[in-house]
Amino acid sequence: MKNNDSLITEEMVVNYYELNKKKKEIEAELNLLKNSFHEYFNNLVGSTDKGEITVNGYKLQRQMRKVEKYNEEETVKRLEELQMTDLIQIVKKPDEVKIKSAINLGLLNEQHLDGCLVTTYSPAISVKTLTPR
Repeated sequence: MKNNDSLITEEMVVNYYELNKKKKEIEAELNLLKNSFHEYFNNLVGSTDKGEITVNGYKLQRQMRKVEKYNEEETVKRLEELQMTDLIQIVKKPDEVKIKSAINLGLLNEQHLDGCLVTTYSPAISVKTLTPR
């Protein structure tokens, strides 16, 4: 610890552990309720439509987001058949598996790619009990 003002106490760690446990229980219960609501609306209005009901002063709504995108393989095939290849993107990106294989086989030296490797870190907090609760 660099700064004693940010001292971690037993109470803080225990509180984090207990709250995280409650959070997981709440998320599981919310998912069960959401599934029930979706099933209800699927039966009421269908699986692709929005719906709404009012229960004792609460309004329950299901929104539907519509996402459309082209099937990549089929669309590229069709555009090639139509000789419309200018509508097809060519994406160049490194093949990490092949790069690692080439390095392992000695065909490529890691120094050849100096400055190319990007490393990112994402912090995560985990608290586990060491004694059964």
